[in-house]
Formats: sequence, structure tokens, C-alpha cells
Amino acid sequence: MSIIELEEVSKLYGFGDAANVALDEVSLAIEEGEFVAVMGPSGSGKSTLMNIIGLLDRPSHGKYSINGRAVAKLRPNQAAKYRRDTIGFIFQSFNLLPKLTALENVALPLAYKGMGLTRRTRQASDMLARVGLQHREYYYPWQLSGGQRQCIAIARALVNNPKLIIADEPTGNLDSAGSRLVMELLSEIHKAGNTILFVTHNPELTRYATRVVYMHDGSIVQDEKTKIGEVAKTVKRAMYNVPQTTVEDDLAGVSALMKAVPGSDEVQSATTKKTRKKQTTSRRKRGSS
Repeated sequence: MSIIELEEVSKLYGFGDAANVALDEVSLAIEEGEFVAVMGPSGSGKSTLMNIIGLLDRPSHGKYSINGRAVAKLRPNQAAKYRRDTIGFIFQSFNLLPKLTALENVALPLAYKGMGLTRRTRQASDMLARVGLQHREYYYPWQLSGGQRQCIAIARALVNNPKLIIADEPTGNLDSAGSRLVMELLSEIHKAGNTILFVTHNPELTRYATRVVYMHDGSIVQDEKTKIGEVAKTVKRAMYNVPQTTVEDDLAGVSALMKAVPGSDEVQSATTKKTRKKQTTSRRKRGSS
């Protein structure tokens, strides 16, 4: 069963000649229980896609359904309630409230639902136990490591038992150890039956996914099913097989650009001298070695 269905969805910002196409007729279906990685260069439309799927924004054109419900028919208050009860968000910058303890941060979404203090405290404590941080429930965010803060953010996202988890660069501010901790935790959550959609620039993290969607210029250019533990073929081609350039190539490119700029003779002359100096230095180093 598809939990997410987008049909030729577009998102435009601005009007007339100043219009910017952030999403260009994107069609995407995500099945319940999938672990989907979304990749692509900056400006490719990843965040816009996440905002639309997460009901934080609405498409300019096209159809979007979540759990079989047409989003266009939801009033703003209905969309907010549906977002609160159905979707859990994990952000790159954690977004924890600094003056609240870990326990209070995790319990906050339950307070918005009107749940009593005793019940929401117990439920938040159980969720912190699930992510292995029950012994840190009375610590403040500044007393915790980056990986621990992100795990608390994950616990907060899960406390309402959402059907869909949206993680936008969840390891972007973490070191390698923290990144592995967070991804292993997301993997465990996926095995428990949750649907996860996460954005990443790190090709190695696609090893945790069951599917990789690659975006470029507002469109999905590749959609590949993958095996857990393997980097997607699309990602290998796009991220690893990049032609290498030398210093001389880069400087030659700058020279060619300067020739096309009116009134840049002085800059061109300086660039040519810089190129010759680089080449001479390079020859001397090779000769001395």
C-alpha cells in the first residue's frame, strides 16, 4: 500500500519572468515500510519535496495524497492535526529547546495533544529508553553530545507513533561516530515497521536504504531499489566517477572565462603570469624529486 503518492507535482516560487521552478512535475509513490534515501546536489529540490510531503507546504500544480487522502481537500487546521499525528520530523540542527530537559523535549508533542503530565512523562521516558538514553532524561541539550541530541530528536519524532518519519540531513552536523549511531537507530526503527524518508549528501549512508531517489534541477532523474548494505549504482556513478582536473586545467578554465569578460585584459595578463608561475614551480618540484 502506498503511504505517499505524488502525481506530476510542481512547485513554483515567484511570478512571471521571476518565477522559479523548485519542483518540475515530480511523480513519486512510497510504499509503507520503505526506507528511502533522497540525494542530489544543492538546489535540486530535495528540501522542497520534503516540505510538500511533510505538509509544511502545498504544491502549485499536481496531486498529492497521503494514506489515500487528497491533501488539497484538507483545511489548514486539518493538515496541522494530520501532520502532528501522522508524521515525525528529524532536523539537521536537532531543534531541541535548550531550557527543557531531554525528557521534557521528547514529551512536548504529547503536550500539544492535550495529554496529562503523568502519562506524557511516562511515555516520553519509555521512548528515551528505546533510543538508549533513559539515563540522560534529566540532562539539558548543552550537556549532551551531538549524536545524543539527535537521538533525543528522533525520540521526540517517534513519541506520537507516526506512520512516516521525515529526516532532513539527520547526520549533517555529526561526526562519523555520531552519524553511525543515528543511522543504526533509524535502521532499527525501520525494522520495527516505520516508513522512513531521509535526505543526505553522503553516498555511504545509502547503504541503510532500501531505495534511492536521485534528484536534479527539480526532477527525479533516477529511482533505484537497493539492497541494505550496498551503495546504489546511481550514487556510485554520480558521486564517485567524477573526472579529476589538475591545477593547470583550473587556471586554464579561469583564463578562458576572463577572455569572455569585457575589459578584462589586465586580469587576463595576471592570470597568464600566475599560470606560468604554477607550471614552473611544478616542473622544479618534479625535477628535484
